[in-house]
Formats: sequence, C-alpha cells, structure tokens
Amino acid sequence: MINSKIKQFVIGLGAMVVVIAADGFSGSGVIIEFADARIGRPLTPVSVAGVARRTTRRTIRRTAVYAATLPRGCSTVIIDGTSLHQCGGSYYQPYGNKYVIVNVD
Repeated sequence: MINSKIKQFVIGLGAMVVVIAADGFSGSGVIIEFADARIGRPLTPVSVAGVARRTTRRTIRRTAVYAATLPRGCSTVIIDGTSLHQCGGSYYQPYGNKYVIVNVD
C-alpha cells in the first residue's frame, strides 16, 4: 500500500514538472503572474453585489442566548430577507424548537 502511494506521488510530481517545463518553453501562461479585479464585476470586493453580501452578513448577528418561548406582544418583521420576531427592542430568530436572540445593526 505504501509503494502505491509513493508511486502515485512520483507520477503526480513528474506531471507537474512536465507542465511547468512546457509552460516555460511555450509561454502559454499556465502559471498566473498577476490577477486583477475589475470594479463592477459580480464577485469583486467593490462591486454592488460584493457590498450587498458583506452588509447582509454584518446586519444580523446571532448571540448565544436562547429562549424557549417568545415574550408577549411580538410582531414578525423581515430584515434583509430574514424573518425575525420583534419583541420590544429585541429580535428573535427561530432555531429548531426554540428562539435565538439576534442583534440587528
């Protein structure tokens, strides 16, 4: 079993050496020299989608405090697409058969 793992490693290492050598001779660009992000593309940090992802993640944060039942007088609100129960100044999110208190920033 050890011999087969060593054999696989040697074959993989040989394949990498061949690819690197071929890239050096042909200049095909297998090895990336630099990468750039373009503003406005969907997955770049400064794009509208990227900013929306970060603000959504930062808006609702769970705490480690759980409640078995909700207090009286709660209403259901939707914040950033998440359904929460607002009870006075506190927000609760369903978690299994109990509720977790969340902070809304």
